[in-house]
Amino acid sequence: MHEGKNIKLGISIGDLNGIGCEVILKTFADSRMLEFCTPIIFASNKTVSFQKNKLDIQINFNGIPDATKALDGKVNVVNVWKDIPKIEFGQATQDAGKYAILSLKAAVEALKNDEIDVLVTAPINKNNIQTEDFNFPGHTDFLAQELEGESLMFMVTEDLKIGLLTDHVAVKDAPAAINPILIRTKVRTIEKSLQMDFGVRRPKIALLGINPHSGDNGVIGKEDDEILKPVIKEMSDAGHLVYGPYAADSFFGTDNYKNFDAILAAYHDQGLIPFKTLSFGQGVNFTAGLSKVRTSPDHGTAYEIAGKNQADFSSFKEAVFTAISIFKNREEYKELTSNQLQKQKVRR
Repeated sequence: MHEGKNIKLGISIGDLNGIGCEVILKTFADSRMLEFCTPIIFASNKTVSFQKNKLDIQINFNGIPDATKALDGKVNVVNVWKDIPKIEFGQATQDAGKYAILSLKAAVEALKNDEIDVLVTAPINKNNIQTEDFNFPGHTDFLAQELEGESLMFMVTEDLKIGLLTDHVAVKDAPAAINPILIRTKVRTIEKSLQMDFGVRRPKIALLGINPHSGDNGVIGKEDDEILKPVIKEMSDAGHLVYGPYAADSFFGTDNYKNFDAILAAYHDQGLIPFKTLSFGQGVNFTAGLSKVRTSPDHGTAYEIAGKNQADFSSFKEAVFTAISIFKNREEYKELTSNQLQKQKVRR
C-alpha cells in the first residue's frame, strides 16, 4: 500500500501543437494538487518552459533525468529529448507527432517498470503519430499491446460509465466485428473494472442494440436477435446482471441509463455522443482491463484554441483524480481479496 506516500502520476505530453501542455500546466499551477500526487511529465525542460512562458502560466518545475529522481511536492519534468522541437500551435505536423510518441513511449516504459504508479495521457493526433514503428489508431491500442490484460475503452464520470464493444472501427465494419466471444469478454472486463476500480459489488450492465430499435425483431437487421440476445440470455442465466439490448435512441433521453452501473455501446459514436453530451468537461477516458491504470481527458488536441490560453482544464484535472482514485481502489481490492484467500487457506 502507498500509506503516507504520494502516488507517482506520470503524464505524457501529447501533441505539442495542441492544448495538452496547457491543460497539464493549468492543472498543476494550483499547488494544492501536489498534496494528492507527485506529477512526472515526460517531455523536456525547454519544451515545458517555452509553453509556460508563451501561455503565461505561473508554475515552477523540477527537471530530472528519469522518473526515479522525482521529488514529492514538486512538478517534475523528465528530459526525454535534448533537442528543441519547433512548436506551431494549431498545426498537425510530423514533428509534433514524433515528440508525442517519444513522450508516450517513455511514460509507458516507466509505468511498466513501476517508476510511476499511474499514467494520464494528454491528447494526441491520430494522423501525425503514424510511423513505421508506431502504427496504432490511438492510445488504447498501443497500451493494449504494451500492458497485460483485455483493454476496454471506458468513458467514465461519477454517474455515467460507458464502455465500447468496438472502439476505433469504421461504422460499416462494426457489426461484423461483434461476436459472442467479444461480447462475453467486454462484459466481464466491465464487471471486473466496476468491482475492482469503482467499488461496485454486483454490477448491473445494459447493452445497447446494434441496429435502430434493436433491429425491430429482424425488420432492421438481424444482428441483435442472432448475436446480442442469445449472449445476454446465456450470461444472465449464469448469474451476470446483464440486460438488453436497448434501443439506443431513447435510452439516454428517458434517463434509463441511471438504472445501471455501466452501459456497453455497440460502436464508438453510439456511446460517445451521449457521453460527451451529458458530461463534457467532466468526462474521463479510462482504459479498463489492463494491469496498470491509464486515464485521459475526454477531448482532443483542440488545435483551434491551442496557444491562446483558452483551454478548459477541468477534464484533465478529472482524469488526474480518477487515476488516483482507481489506483487506491485497486490497492484496497487487492488487500480485501488477498485477506479472503488467506482466510480460506486457514479454514482448510
